[in-house]
Amino acid sequence: MEKILEMDREDMIVMEIDSYLNEKSKYGEEMEKLNSSQRVLVIVENLEREINNGGFHQFYWNSSGDYANETVDVLIKIGAKKTAEIVKSANSEFPNGQVPKERDKRGEILDMITERASDNWNTLNFKFYGPNEQTGEIEIDDIPSLLIEFINANKSDFQK
Repeated sequence: MEKILEMDREDMIVMEIDSYLNEKSKYGEEMEKLNSSQRVLVIVENLEREINNGGFHQFYWNSSGDYANETVDVLIKIGAKKTAEIVKSANSEFPNGQVPKERDKRGEILDMITERASDNWNTLNFKFYGPNEQTGEIEIDDIPSLLIEFINANKSDFQK
């Protein structure tokens, strides 16, 4: 762990730890193998990976969507309040703003809401892709830096 934390790039540190934890948890299928701090990192990284690869629809469609409601909480836990609000807004497209944990049920609802939700999700997706075209502002938190702070504050949880 010490060698990983000494790497130059924060994003590479997070990716190395994330890779290890995903293998340990069988890519989220056995999250019970992770302690609470490790789960935070995996949930946040799953969000980023899915949004960057296919947007919110992909996030909900894949197993990362099992933790969509939890994602808001863990983002707040690491201090990513702007990003938490974005995910909360995306989650609001589901009935009562609650995303089903069960993939089959979530898929059924996705089939019903995707057309209606796609405008909102597309707008929210773009917040992850770079600065706002009109204002030039970045609209999400600096997730890698926040995760590094979280890892350093909970270092013993990542050495297990």
